[in-house]
Amino acid sequence: MSSPKKRIVPEEGGKSPVTAVLDYPEPSTVPGLNLQCTPGNDVECVTAQVGAGANVVLFTTGLGTPTGNPIAPVVKLSTNASLAQRMEDVIDFDTSAIISGQATIEQEGESVLDYVIKVASGEVRTKAELKGQADFIPWKRGVSL
Repeated sequence: MSSPKKRIVPEEGGKSPVTAVLDYPEPSTVPGLNLQCTPGNDVECVTAQVGAGANVVLFTTGLGTPTGNPIAPVVKLSTNASLAQRMEDVIDFDTSAIISGQATIEQEGESVLDYVIKVASGEVRTKAELKGQADFIPWKRGVSL
């Protein structure tokens, strides 16, 4: 009798331990993975991250929210090829090569890092910057629309 094959399921959030849980928009003071309390609204969330001191925001999206920020560049990462093709004017970086098996997570991670370094150095501008998308909404505690 053969033993069943072990099924490996990637963890969506990774395997890093959470080192801090921050309020909106509390800056990080502890190294490691920090989680910030924000509403689900994309613009309010990015506003909190930038308010807490983020210099570049990596915004993963499966739907293609077209958002930017007046203070820090917002790099939009597509999670699937059809989105990247359909919204090429919004998406800065297509990570679908991982899902299609054309690249490993590590390879794509290196490519994203190279891109972010170019954005941070001013060598490349995000599509939101080029379009003048400078969205900013502070969160009023309670219900967000």
